[in-house]
Amino acid sequence: MMIEEHLTARPDWVKESAFGQWFLGTDTWTNQVLKIALDDLESLMMPKADRYPTILDVGFGHGQSLLMLDQRFRPERIIGLDVDPRTAEWSAEKAEACVSDVQLIVSNAASIDLPDASVDMVFCHQTFHHIVDQPGAANEFYRVLRPGGVLLFAESCKKYIHSLPIRILFRHPMDVQKTDVEYIQLLEASGFVTRPESTSRPYLWWSRMDLGILEKLGKKVAKDKEETLVNVVAYRPK
Repeated sequence: MMIEEHLTARPDWVKESAFGQWFLGTDTWTNQVLKIALDDLESLMMPKADRYPTILDVGFGHGQSLLMLDQRFRPERIIGLDVDPRTAEWSAEKAEACVSDVQLIVSNAASIDLPDASVDMVFCHQTFHHIVDQPGAANEFYRVLRPGGVLLFAESCKKYIHSLPIRILFRHPMDVQKTDVEYIQLLEASGFVTRPESTSRPYLWWSRMDLGILEKLGKKVAKDKEETLVNVVAYRPK
C-alpha cells in the first residue's frame, strides 16, 4: 500500500463532526448505507464490464469501500482519495486486505493529481455533499476517466442534508447542497452521459425524518415528495 499527500494550504472541505467520524466506521454505515448503495449502483450498470482495471475511490474514509470495490470489480489497482489525512490510518488494515494494489492519496477531489484518462471507474459514495467546489470535482472525475469509463455516484440530496437531525449530528457545506435533479444536471454539464434507466432515487428509512415509521404504520408515501437520495451510473462518452 502506497500513501501520498497532495494537500494545499487550505483544503476546500468541512471537517466532519466527531459523531460523523465514528459513524462512518460502524457496521450500520457499512451494511445499511454503503453496501445497499453499491448493490443498487451495480444493478444500474448497463452494460457492465467483466472487470475495471483501475478504480478511483473518492472519499474512502475508513476503507470499507476499498474492500467492496476490490471484491465486486476485480481491479488491478485501486486509488483511494480522501481530503482527511487521518483516513490513511483508519483504512490501512482494509487496504492491506485487498487483492489489488492500493494507493491512498490525501488530496482534494477538485484537484486530483492523476493523468488525464487514467482510470476506468470513479466511485463517489456520500462524498460529494462534503465538497465545496462541486463543479470542479465533477470536471476532475470526467478528466481522469478514460473514454467509455463509468462514474458510480451516490448522494444524499438537499432535503436530507438540510434536515434538523443531520444539521445537529454532522457537518457539511450547507450552501452547496443540491436536489436530485440538480446533481444530475451538474454531472451532465461536466460532459457525463446519464440515462433514466441508470438512475434511481431510493427512499431508504434512514433518509427520512420519521425513519420510515409512518409508512410502516400505514401512511402512504407522497408521490410529490422531495427526494432524499439519488444514485446515478454516468459515463464518459467514447
